[in-house]
Amino acid sequence: MMRELESLDELVELVHSRRGLHVRYSEGLESDRDGGSIDTESGLELPGLSVNPLDAEEWWTRPLADWLARQVCQYRHLREKNPDRFAWVLAGRQVGRGPDCEPLLADVEPVARLGDALLAEAEERYRSRFDAGHGPED
Repeated sequence: MMRELESLDELVELVHSRRGLHVRYSEGLESDRDGGSIDTESGLELPGLSVNPLDAEEWWTRPLADWLARQVCQYRHLREKNPDRFAWVLAGRQVGRGPDCEPLLADVEPVARLGDALLAEAEERYRSRFDAGHGPED
């Protein structure tokens, strides 16, 4: 069974201790092995699992917890659409990029599950520190 993380501080500690981690919302690895990721617009099966990277980019100068909150919240709508889905941290070998330029992973290793308290903390941090939903003006 995967260990469960309950705070952003725990996730920060994990990401500091191990590079190459990603977050995914799904029903878990067993379910993903059966179905994998599908590009919903084309109907094509992707060569790996669609994930969001947890390592901050070199240009990121804000706290790592801000980056993690943003990454965790990017696909939270998938859980809202299907309550059987949960957020989990995984590692794997990148085999391509999906239609939204997200990494696709194969040879996946589950690392941890993100608990409800961590998800709530991430959402609060994301809402309070980012101008979410507002892009540059044309």
